[in-house]
Amino acid sequence: MDIRLTQRLSYKQVRLTVLLGFLLGTLFSLIQIAIDYASEDASIDREIRSLLQISHNPASRVAYNIDAELAQELTLGLLRSPAVIGARLMDNNNVLLASVTRPPAESPYRLISDGLFGQSREFVDTLHLDHMPNEAIGTLSLNVDTYAFGSHFLQRAVITLLGGFVRSLVFAGILLGLYYLTLTKPLTGVIRALSSRDSRSPTQTPLPCPPGHENDEIGVLVQVANQQFENVASEFCRRRDAENRLTEHLNELENVVSARTQELKSSNARLSQSNEELQIARSTALDMAHARSAFLAHMSHEIRTPLNGLLGMLALSLDGPLSAEQRQQLSIAHDSGKVLVELLNDILDLSKFDAGQLELERIPFDLGTLIEDTANLLSQNAAPSVELTCLIDPRFPALVMGDPTRVRQVVSNLLSNALKFTRAGRVDVRLSQQGGKVRIEVCDTGIGIPQDAQAKIFEPFTQAEAAITRQYGGTGLGLTLTYNLCKAMDGQLNIESTPGVGSRFYADLPLPAHTPAPMWPALKGHVVVVSAKGSGLTELLSRLLPEWGIDYRHFSVNHPQSNVQPDLLITDCPECLVGMRPGTDIPILLVTAYGNFMPAEQVIALAPLHQQARPLSRQILHQALRRSLHVEDVLNGDRLPSPKPVAHRARILLVEDNPVNQLVAKGMLSKLGCDVVVSSHGGEAIQQLERNHFDLVLMDCNMPVLDGYEATRLIRQSGKWPDLPIIALTANAMPEEREHCRNAGMNDYLAKPFHKEELVNMLDQWTAASSVKL
Repeated sequence: MDIRLTQRLSYKQVRLTVLLGFLLGTLFSLIQIAIDYASEDASIDREIRSLLQISHNPASRVAYNIDAELAQELTLGLLRSPAVIGARLMDNNNVLLASVTRPPAESPYRLISDGLFGQSREFVDTLHLDHMPNEAIGTLSLNVDTYAFGSHFLQRAVITLLGGFVRSLVFAGILLGLYYLTLTKPLTGVIRALSSRDSRSPTQTPLPCPPGHENDEIGVLVQVANQQFENVASEFCRRRDAENRLTEHLNELENVVSARTQELKSSNARLSQSNEELQIARSTALDMAHARSAFLAHMSHEIRTPLNGLLGMLALSLDGPLSAEQRQQLSIAHDSGKVLVELLNDILDLSKFDAGQLELERIPFDLGTLIEDTANLLSQNAAPSVELTCLIDPRFPALVMGDPTRVRQVVSNLLSNALKFTRAGRVDVRLSQQGGKVRIEVCDTGIGIPQDAQAKIFEPFTQAEAAITRQYGGTGLGLTLTYNLCKAMDGQLNIESTPGVGSRFYADLPLPAHTPAPMWPALKGHVVVVSAKGSGLTELLSRLLPEWGIDYRHFSVNHPQSNVQPDLLITDCPECLVGMRPGTDIPILLVTAYGNFMPAEQVIALAPLHQQARPLSRQILHQALRRSLHVEDVLNGDRLPSPKPVAHRARILLVEDNPVNQLVAKGMLSKLGCDVVVSSHGGEAIQQLERNHFDLVLMDCNMPVLDGYEATRLIRQSGKWPDLPIIALTANAMPEEREHCRNAGMNDYLAKPFHKEELVNMLDQWTAASSVKL
């Protein structure tokens, strides 16, 4: 077997050895050249000083006698030296006696010499007589060309380097031959002997050892190889014996397999019977699951229908003239009905999780406005001494991508939980972006949760303690549903709580930004804020007002300033207004708890005064600032205009078979300014559409004679009313119901029992009338 020269061990060893020797030789040559350079540099000064010493006495006599002719001869004589290119003799009065020069030598290597020794050197000898050593009689100056010395140094340096290189080459050749004879040649012989063997032969003859290598590494290699050959031969014999024994065992196993085959046939028959039984059990389980879904849908419909009538009638009654006691009793009944609806929704959502039927949307929506609207709707549940605040990062995106319905459910459950267990202090909803995710935080100063109860609080029908259910109510489903919703959206819900101090729930949800942060119109003015230092109003305004370009100052409620004349006064302390006695031309924005507005006579006394309920949204605050700071025209002089509700002037066809639900829906729509026509089933609805014009149809789904699905299909198939909005009214809140309504041709879906706010939003979306301010 031939091995290329560059792959042989001898070549590799020589290459390393020569490389090391070349580097060391080069290093030693450079050291020698450096020493020679120092010696040559010193010899320049030494030889020129010797030349000056020889010329000292003649030059002194010439300078003393001031003989210009002898001075010229002396300088010409000095010029005969190869290194001297210029000589000048002057007397003690600096009179030039003689001066001679010649051009320096030219050479392509002169640049190297000049870099090492300099282009030229100037030497000056002060002349004096021997009997007057301290009296100068003149100077002798020599200009020396260093190339005469540098050329000799460069020649010696080249010879030194070439000699070292030649020695390295000779050394490499000698080493290559020695390594080949002592290492490569014997190893190559061993390799050829190994490659010529028949690997299939059970017996192998020993490898011969190269002469003279019996006791070195090559000899040990041959011994080890021969030992391995012996081991392989013995292993081959053992394996041949094992194969013979294995053949005997195989014959025995064939008999055993035949017997076992009969047993497996009988086992397969039993397994087939078991599979049939499992298939029957699976079918039974699927039927039970379908029956449970049908039962939940039916029960949802049966429960929501009377609840819709109950809550609707209560809401209509609350809008009429009532005594304080009657209003309180009806409010309690209305709140109890809403608790039943929330419980029913939680149970249905949990059933969706169990059945794997929860579907998530991915659409752009305004999360900041969603949180503010949700907090505004739930603010009526806050205790009078609880301050509810929405703190949204000013740089938060205007729109994010996700499911607004499920996110609203998360916010609503967390906020409802915080308001329920907080009787005094603050409840804050914070919105920000952290680590590529959206963080929704709900912080409260409520009763808190013990550490041992935090681990089980997300389990269904579980609360921290049994006494909490008795004191605060609730079923323990809200946090469980919220936890499952966060997981379904690939997010996470966490809790930090201290008993007696408060709780902090924060949900991290992957809601990517769709639209950058909104650019609010710039404002300009001076605003004074009078509120407690740690209040939510103070924190909210300190974030928003500087972003909008407003200069503001904060005063504590304990130390108000009566001599300040701002453009607007914002406070959440009605008592401070009387004490401050602001000027009559200063607008006031009073932020109070829900339903805790000042009486009309006090409002008139403190006019211009505008009141807003907590939580204070960004839009409402910005609009109030624009009006107060005269960014837009102010109506009614200096007073802030009180926006009046604008009714929906729409003609509605209500298709509903239940008399109670007819009264509820018609009462709500009439109070919103709508003209309502009622039909009891789908057939009557089609007849009404033939006779009259309607802006919108509210269609119940389950009715006698002709149900809502079939009636909608007939309306769409006729082609007479292609742009007529049809809204489904159904008590079935299961997820497939919405899709069923859309397939029938309905535009939207409103689940019973519905609130007045939901009805207003639906009218705002599907009619051309202005929105209603509730």
